[in-house]
Amino acid sequence: MNDKLLLVDDEQGLLDMLKYLLTKEGFQHIQLATNAKEALRYVNEWPYDLIVLDIMLPDMDGFELCRRLREMTKVPILFLSAKTMDIDKIMGLTIGADDYITKPFNPLEVVARIKAQLRRQELAKEGTVHAIDVYAFDTFQLYKQEGRLVVQGQEISCPAKEFELLKFLCEHPNQIFSTQHLYEQIWGQNSYGDENTVMVHVRRLRQKIEADPNNPTLIVNMRGLGYKLAAKKKESMK
Repeated sequence: MNDKLLLVDDEQGLLDMLKYLLTKEGFQHIQLATNAKEALRYVNEWPYDLIVLDIMLPDMDGFELCRRLREMTKVPILFLSAKTMDIDKIMGLTIGADDYITKPFNPLEVVARIKAQLRRQELAKEGTVHAIDVYAFDTFQLYKQEGRLVVQGQEISCPAKEFELLKFLCEHPNQIFSTQHLYEQIWGQNSYGDENTVMVHVRRLRQKIEADPNNPTLIVNMRGLGYKLAAKKKESMK
């Protein structure tokens, strides 16, 4: 795993134990810090993907350290603390921590929670990647938020369902979808033999984006399987 972790605790034995377990789970980049000063220096020098933080540190209260870290990074922060009062948990989560685990704890649970936070962060990143405004291909661009289709530099009128169908294909380039699946995705109901509706809309889209609608190279019919947008996607624009 390429995720970079920072573990902050004044108990060296606990740090060594967590590092050992995380290493066994495949984590390769683990930095240890036994006080707030070290933690701040490391975060200032390196980009981490997750921070595990104790509250009782020798040189600074962990809550204050969390506040300072939040000014430097948005990565998940997990508190490990002997403070078990609800008010402490609420405080930790309020100032910016993403999770709060009380001592004594099951080390495997800590590892599981670290993985869960990293997985959640990765999903969030993927969501950001897919939340684009413009789908750009070699011959056309689809402006999602503006509802515009531009082909070879010229804006083309595109009715709502045609636009939605093309947008769906743009979101999944080079993937094959049956006419039934496309109908259910765009019209929001079971097809009941309405695949012809999809065929008509595909034909209209081909007339708009294909150089030769009678010999399509973009919206391709895969015989017996369905349709796919056979287009090379350019760098997406947000």
